[in-house]
Amino acid sequence: MSKIRISLMAALAALAFTVSAAELADGEIRKVDKDNKKLTIKHGPLKSLDMPGMTMVFGVSDEAVLEKFQAGDKVRFDAEKMDGKIVVTHIEPVR
Repeated sequence: MSKIRISLMAALAALAFTVSAAELADGEIRKVDKDNKKLTIKHGPLKSLDMPGMTMVFGVSDEAVLEKFQAGDKVRFDAEKMDGKIVVTHIEPVR
């Protein structure tokens, strides 16, 4: 019985990842501002925020991403409103 439960949990986790990956917006990093902990991203529609494509400045939930990306990098990402600010909560390079 526990093997079935583990398999079911793994399948649900994979499905959740697939659904969330489909919600990621395409973007291009325009500026990395390490001093202010912000990214400027030209992006397509952000479904999670019901926002059309544009170029805007985002805070980051994890400062480590500021070291991983540079201007010109193509990315897929998601953002959320946190404490009145729009913050990148997930970002990955486009391969």
